[in-house]
Parts: sequence; structure tokens; C-alpha cells
Amino acid sequence: MMINWQARQLNLKVVYYGPALSGKTTNLEQIHQRVDPGRRSELLSLKTNEDRTLFFDFFQLELGKICGLTPNIALYTVPGQSYYEASRRLVLRGTDGVVFVADSNSARMDDNLLAWLNMFQHLHDLSLPIENMPVVVQYNKRDCENALPVSDIKNVLGSSKYPGFEATALEGKGVFDTFKTIINGVLLQVQKNLR
Repeated sequence: MMINWQARQLNLKVVYYGPALSGKTTNLEQIHQRVDPGRRSELLSLKTNEDRTLFFDFFQLELGKICGLTPNIALYTVPGQSYYEASRRLVLRGTDGVVFVADSNSARMDDNLLAWLNMFQHLHDLSLPIENMPVVVQYNKRDCENALPVSDIKNVLGSSKYPGFEATALEGKGVFDTFKTIINGVLLQVQKNLR
């Protein structure tokens, strides 16, 4: 969280984290398409030739006032491929909240778990307050033929204590429930910090 007192702006950062091809970019694309163009920036994506996120996707969103400040929320994704670990960590720096996008396909549980553990390790290494960090888990690709029950994914990740939503991001299902919950969590944390 960064406050520009002169401009009365509250700059917040939310990162969508998860394994490769879990639907992080699709979430941002769905949100970007449905938000009033007057309240958002352009969606910037740095992609490879195979249309994979190379460094991050990003756009900024402006919401109504909180504590007399106008919140500007920057939404980022991290690259999913594990060989971009340094980039993932860099994108997480200064985050105010995280959405973990898990792939529901039974063949992806090892990838989910590795990304989940790496995310918390990076938050720890960056000295971010993990115990107060708003985290929301999205169980994406629920339409997948090999989708595991959400309870099984929660058991693998140990994610039961975090708010979670089933989603099919390509269709927009669960995207805004996830988004609203992380934004509310971040804003509640900000209000506590501003008191």
C-alpha cells in the first residue's frame, strides 16, 4: 500500500498467482472486459510467441473513496512457468493481496502444490505480513473432465482457511466473486492499517 497524500490516492496491488495455464490471465481479461473503460487502464501483457505470459499482465482500476482516499488497484499476474521464479518473486513485491488460481485438473495437483508453496516462500522472503495478507483461492477449470472435487484440492494445498470460489474463468464464472472478495479483503486490511 502506498498513499499519495497530496493527490489523496491509495495505491494498492493485487497479484494473481498460480501454476502455468491455470487461468490467471483469463481472470484479468474477464475483469478488464467488464469494467467501465473510464475506470480502468489498458490491459498490458508481455507474452511469448506461444501466447504464454512472459513477465506479467497488468491493468489498473479505480474504485470509489475509502477514508477520503481514492483507491487505485493494480492487478498483476505472474508467469506460471517455474523457470520464471525470479519474475514471480519480483511481481509479488509490495503486494497487498493475492489470488491463487488453482487448476482443478487432477493431473495438475503437483503443479498447484509447488506454486502454492513457492508463493508463500516468496511472501516470507519479501518480509510481507503473511498472517495479515488477504489470500483468496480460486478453484478454476471446474468444467474440466478430470476436475477433482474442491475438497480434495483443499486437502492437497491446505487451503481450507482461505476464502475460495469454484470458477470457469473462460466463461467468466466465479471470476467476479473471487475479485470482489480479494478487493474487500484488501480494503478491510487497509482500513485497519489506517486507524
